[in-house]
Amino acid sequence: GSLLKSFRTRSGEMACDVAIAKTNELFYTDVKNRTVNKFTDGYIEELIKLQNWKPLNLCITSSGDIMATMYNDAETQSKVTRYTGSTEKQTIQFDDEGKPIYSANNKIKYITENKNSDICVADWGAGAVVVVSHLGKVRFRYTGHAASSQTRPFKPRGITTDSKHQILTADHHNNCIHVIAPTGSFLRCIDNCRIENPYGISLDKSDKLFVAEFYSGKVKVIQYMK
Repeated sequence: GSLLKSFRTRSGEMACDVAIAKTNELFYTDVKNRTVNKFTDGYIEELIKLQNWKPLNLCITSSGDIMATMYNDAETQSKVTRYTGSTEKQTIQFDDEGKPIYSANNKIKYITENKNSDICVADWGAGAVVVVSHLGKVRFRYTGHAASSQTRPFKPRGITTDSKHQILTADHHNNCIHVIAPTGSFLRCIDNCRIENPYGISLDKSDKLFVAEFYSGKVKVIQYMK
C-alpha cells in the first residue's frame, strides 16, 4: 500500500485510463492531447496521436498489442482499435448488419482481453457488457440480471477476466461486482464485501480481485474464488 512512483501527464490533465504491459511499461490515454502514451524509466513517449477521434480506455493484449476504445469529435461514433506499437491493425465498430456495436457517445468504455482472446467492453452508455471475438464478431451483450442485487439500472464501469475465462464487471450504482460466464450467462454477484461505488477493477495472477472505490479513494482486495 505504499507509494512507489508517481508522475504528471504531459498535458497536465487526468489520464483517462492506464494499463501495464508484461514488460512493466505503463500506458495511458490522454483525451486532451488525443494520445496514447508509454511511460518507462521516467520518460513519457507519445505512441499514438489521433485525428478527429479521442481515446478513452485501453488494455494490453496477451500478444502485446494495444486495444483502445475511442469516440469521434462529434460524439456520434465509437469504436475499438488495435495497435501493434503505433501501427493500426484492426478496427471494431459495426456488426455483420452494419449496425454500431458500441454506444455512440463519450462515455467510458473499459476494455479487456479475455484468456480465450475475446474482447470485452463495459459499455456504460449502453448499459451492457459487449463481448466480441478477436475477429470483431459479436458474441453476446450482457445487460444485467434479476438475480443480482440490482435496484438501479445496470451501468458497468471497470472490467476484467479471471483464469476461468469468467468476466467480472463493476456495477457502480448497485455496489457489487457481476461475475459472467464466457458464454454470457450470469453466474453470481459479489455483494458481501461492503463495496461502495466500485469503479476500476483488476485481477492479479492468483485471481485476487482489486476494486477501486470512486468516492472513498480506497482500493479493496477481495479473494472471491476458492
